[in-house]
Amino acid sequence: MNRLHEALRSDKLQLFVSLPANDAEMARAAVREGADGLKVHLNVDHRASGTRFGPLASYGETFKEIRSLLRGPLGVVPGGSAADVRPDEISKLSEAGFDFFSIYAWHLPTFLLEAPGLARTFAIDDRFDLRLLESAGASGMDALEASVVPGAEYGSPLTFADLLKYRWLAERSGLPVIVPTQRKVTPEDVPHLIDCGVKALLVGAVAIGTTAESIARSVGRFRDAIDKAGR
Repeated sequence: MNRLHEALRSDKLQLFVSLPANDAEMARAAVREGADGLKVHLNVDHRASGTRFGPLASYGETFKEIRSLLRGPLGVVPGGSAADVRPDEISKLSEAGFDFFSIYAWHLPTFLLEAPGLARTFAIDDRFDLRLLESAGASGMDALEASVVPGAEYGSPLTFADLLKYRWLAERSGLPVIVPTQRKVTPEDVPHLIDCGVKALLVGAVAIGTTAESIARSVGRFRDAIDKAGR
C-alpha cells in the first residue's frame, strides 16, 4: 500500500511538515520531533517561505537522505504552474522514493494523472468552485489539500469560519482533507481540527518558522498536542 494511503486511513490526525527548504537538516529535525510525513518542492516560488525551488536534478543526494530519515509518506509539489511540471522529472519521482504529488488543481497537467507509483493529491484555494469537488473522487484523486485562506490573510489566527470550511470539505468532498497552515495555526487548535474531520495537518513556514531549530521546537509542540488529543 502507498504510504500516503496508509497514513490517511489512520484514526489519528497525521502531522505532515512542508519543509521551507529542501534541506536534510530541517527534515531530520521534523522527523526527530514526530512528523508523520514530509513534503518538499520543485520548480516553484513558495509564497510562505520566500524560497525559490529548483529542478529535481538539484536535490538528488538531499532527497535520498530525506527519504532515508522517514518511514512515512514523502510528497512533492512538482511545479508552480502546469508549464513548470516536467514529464522527465515525474517519471523519476517514485524511484526516488516519493509517495505522492501535491499541486493546485489548475496547475495539474493531465499527464501528471498518469504518474506511476504516486498517490494524487490536489489543492484548492478560496476562489475554487466547490461544486467541482463532487467529481474529484471519481477522477481518481486520493486527497484534498484545503488551501482556502486568501493570500492576503496568511499568518493571521485560525477562525471559526475556517473550521466551518474545513468541516464542509471533510463532509462533502468525499476525500481525506489535508489542512495546510496558511493561518498561524497553533497546537491549541489541534482538537478543533480533529473535530472537523481533518485527516492531516500540514505545518509549514507560517506555523513552524524557517530554521531547523524553530521546526524542531514547533513540530514537537504539535506532536504533543496531537498525542494528547488522541488519548
